[in-house]
Amino acid sequence: MSQWDDLRMDSRISQVLDVQSHDKKNNYGRPFLTPHQIALRFKALFPHEFSILGRPIESESTAKQDSLVQYIAQRLTKRIKDQIITDIEECCLYQNNLHSLQYDSGEHIIDSSPAQAHGLSLYRLRNH
Repeated sequence: MSQWDDLRMDSRISQVLDVQSHDKKNNYGRPFLTPHQIALRFKALFPHEFSILGRPIESESTAKQDSLVQYIAQRLTKRIKDQIITDIEECCLYQNNLHSLQYDSGEHIIDSSPAQAHGLSLYRLRNH
């Protein structure tokens, strides 16, 4: 079994994605979250599991593939494609004319460049 399976990450990520729109009049269903938002919410909701994973939210370098953001994006994309996960949908954000996205970790601001492909995927729970 993998660490992903041992920590029941499919279930935990579904809990992370269980958010409602800020606008109650929204007809679009649940909002999409970026991998950064998922990683930050995962850390807040599951601090014990976050420490077990032992990955920083974001890598110091895009060449390193050790961040929680990258881990979540890669695993979700593969598991959705392989139809292991069926209650989460994925789409991508069009990156032209986009300079950066910023995330508040509660400790500092994280800048994400559109050149980081994992930062452009978006995920949400499917509406049932």
